[in-house]
Amino acid sequence: MSASIQSGELFDVKGLIAFVTGGATGIGLLIAQALEANGAIVYIFGRRQQSLDQAVKTAKNGNIHAIQGDVTNKADLERAAKQIQSAHGYINIVFANAGIGGPSLAGLKPEASIEELQKHLWNWGADDFTHTFAVNATGAFNTVAAFLQLLDLGNKQGNVSQKSQVVVTSSIGAFNRRPGLGYSYSASKAAVTHIFKQLATTLVPYDIRANIIAPGFYPSELTVKTLEEREKTGWSKSEVPAQRAGDAQDIAGSVLYLASRAGSYVNGNVLVTDGGRLGVFPATY
Repeated sequence: MSASIQSGELFDVKGLIAFVTGGATGIGLLIAQALEANGAIVYIFGRRQQSLDQAVKTAKNGNIHAIQGDVTNKADLERAAKQIQSAHGYINIVFANAGIGGPSLAGLKPEASIEELQKHLWNWGADDFTHTFAVNATGAFNTVAAFLQLLDLGNKQGNVSQKSQVVVTSSIGAFNRRPGLGYSYSASKAAVTHIFKQLATTLVPYDIRANIIAPGFYPSELTVKTLEEREKTGWSKSEVPAQRAGDAQDIAGSVLYLASRAGSYVNGNVLVTDGGRLGVFPATY
């Protein structure tokens, strides 16, 4: 009998056990909702209990579960892994989604003098850079490290046909030569993109895959101001060819593809979902 090419089977995530850092808000919540609405059991991880509680209430099937913690705290990640192991014994997919911004050029006039530019850049502290990397790069790396044995057990469980996987939410900022949300933000996203490409190679002997999602403008705490402005002015083709921000369906399509049988042949891939923005800006992608 030939293999099924019905979309309902190709993109099926029923019974998948998933973990999403930064899963209470923004893209992380959209990831969690997309998986849970289609039959997965999802654990979301974040610092703010109130946001976690609100996110849990959005579950369609009662299968979004909250774990409070911080990705910069290895003990918190280890505790989360142990909680999921106790409940299920394994995991199938981990989304390292938690991220923050950093110091940016916001507030600097386009016509700023060289003196004003120097002052703006010089006023940034070293901690402004290192904390962004601690969350966006080191935090994502440690998230993977905390769950490796559970991901291996997911392969051995065999509850789904696709191999276990780790996915990081990077950003088109990793490739865009305009600093956007800031140099440390963009650099941290470039770093974590490369880390996950390396993980895709490192984890080959263990049948654990690693992939990257690189979003453009999506609703999140980092894009609130821009999205509010564009609600009034609209989007130009020169800014985003699709002339809109990404929405829940856009991120769900990417997530369901990677998490299901449909994306099971994908490893070390960068999935850009930006409405064409990288095509109209100087970029290295």
